Amino acid sequence: MRKLIVLGVVGLLAQLIDGSLGMAYGVTSSTLLLAAGVAPAAASAAVHFSEIGTSLVSGVAHSRFGNVDWRTVGILAVPGFVGAFAGATFLVGLDGDAAKPWVAGLLLGLGGYVIWRFLALGGRRPQFRGRPSVGFLAPMGLFGGALDAIGGGGWGPVGTTSLLSSGRLEPRKVVGSIDTSEFVVAVGGSLGFLLALGSAGIEWGYVVALLVGGVLAAPVAAWLVRIMPARILGVAAGGLIVLTNARTVADSLGADGATVGMLCLGLFVLWVAGIVWAVRQERGVRAVADREPVLVA
Repeated sequence: MRKLIVLGVVGLLAQLIDGSLGMAYGVTSSTLLLAAGVAPAAASAAVHFSEIGTSLVSGVAHSRFGNVDWRTVGILAVPGFVGAFAGATFLVGLDGDAAKPWVAGLLLGLGGYVIWRFLALGGRRPQFRGRPSVGFLAPMGLFGGALDAIGGGGWGPVGTTSLLSSGRLEPRKVVGSIDTSEFVVAVGGSLGFLLALGSAGIEWGYVVALLVGGVLAAPVAAWLVRIMPARILGVAAGGLIVLTNARTVADSLGADGATVGMLCLGLFVLWVAGIVWAVRQERGVRAVADREPVLVA
């Protein structure tokens, strides 16, 4: 019972982060399940089944707050479903750890670009022109869905990072669209795991615990995305991308625990400093806007 309560709290915190920044539910939940001794495929299955409920509630909440670009969701849905289903069935026996350092290195670079893009604005407002193309979204959905099923998390990091770095959608639309489309990905992955593992191979108690915590947090996270300025949300999401992927890269290079810990601590301090800087920039922009005279026709 204690383990289920802990998992419920983890589900709540993971969804609060995921719903606010567009990533981390799968990674956080899978990490804890693996630490508890659950087999990788069974851990990923539990996370995906719980995500069916959490992503559905999250998607409804994001939609009500106007955080969803439905064209993006519609294009991502089918490739994401196919990638997740394939990852859960045909690719479940592959070693996803072999590809993680390379993917993490790419996402690390993109995360750094996202932070620079929003902090380099100075006194200007972020501008978002055009919309992501089908040629950009479809491969991203296929790759993100497959990686999500194999590694227990990947849809948010791949999707959120790629869309933010493209500069096509404002951050709240990125987070809302990725969270909403994750419902289809979770269904695809869950069906694949059900086919590959059978119902007996899935820890249903873990599923329910994660689901309850995630459902409670989803509406709060969607509200936070709605009220958070694009500059601050972009830097916050970019920092999380850098922090999580830097650890993966450091581990793959053979760094010891102390070195990885110091690296993560240093990046965390820089992340907080970046958010503070973004908040100050936003306040400066608003102060200038408040002082500008309003012309009445």
